Amino acid sequence: MKSSTANLVLAPDAPIDLQLHTTYSDGKWTPETLLDYLLSEGFALAAITDHDRVDTIAAMQQLAIEKQMPLLIATEMTTKWNGGITDMLCFGFDPSRMALQELAQQVLRRQQDNTRQVYAYLQSKGYGNDVDELTPMLEKPCAQQPHELFGFMERQGIADDLMMKLAKEAGFRLETNDTAAVVDAVHQDGGVCLIAHPGRTDGFVTYDAALFDQLRQEMPIDGIEVYYPAHTPEQIAVYEDYARKHNLLTSSGSDSHSADKKPIKYPAERSRALLERLGIQIK
Repeated sequence: MKSSTANLVLAPDAPIDLQLHTTYSDGKWTPETLLDYLLSEGFALAAITDHDRVDTIAAMQQLAIEKQMPLLIATEMTTKWNGGITDMLCFGFDPSRMALQELAQQVLRRQQDNTRQVYAYLQSKGYGNDVDELTPMLEKPCAQQPHELFGFMERQGIADDLMMKLAKEAGFRLETNDTAAVVDAVHQDGGVCLIAHPGRTDGFVTYDAALFDQLRQEMPIDGIEVYYPAHTPEQIAVYEDYARKHNLLTSSGSDSHSADKKPIKYPAERSRALLERLGIQIK
């Protein structure tokens, strides 16, 4: 597989965005539309980090080469640690080694099994017996299937409070991987693994220095997504300081899923160590 970032050299102020999502996971951008937008806005480098997708990497790199828009090899793996969700940004791995791909396939199979389980329960309650809506749900990416299930319930006219009750009764789950297993798989595949948006509070583990310490005692993470639109200036200062003290890589990402929340032009200098680790020169 050819890399779209081979021999890439960036200026310190070159605009980059290292967390973006397309229709290959839970985004609304098509890959083509997103790359066209990045090119039109003068981005020098980006990373499409579709959730739990390793199988699309080769196609993404080919598209990036055709459009001459450098893309890092990347994915965002949904994991669970310490009782909550921790998304992990994985960069620069070799998808042909298959360790990360196997974890991505396992979580897809488990989410499909859960989708079948919830759908069958809803049918037993008299919902959706007229048209087969399960098959197209199962064909969706892993990250879209929970949204599809709740969309199905909404189309059945189920009120929000009853929707949550039925989902719980049916055993609905957001399937995830173990964080340590993902870190190990990325390293087996020759890549690096960073904690995504550690300051988020909406259902995710919200990290401070103590939690970083605890996680790092359990697994060798490589870095932190320090620069993120929802992070406060205080959080950014804490994360910058922690990364500096512990020699961790730092990344910068908008988490754009659609044109409603556009990519952000972060200067490459903020992620210098990460980019240089991935073979990209900053000068």
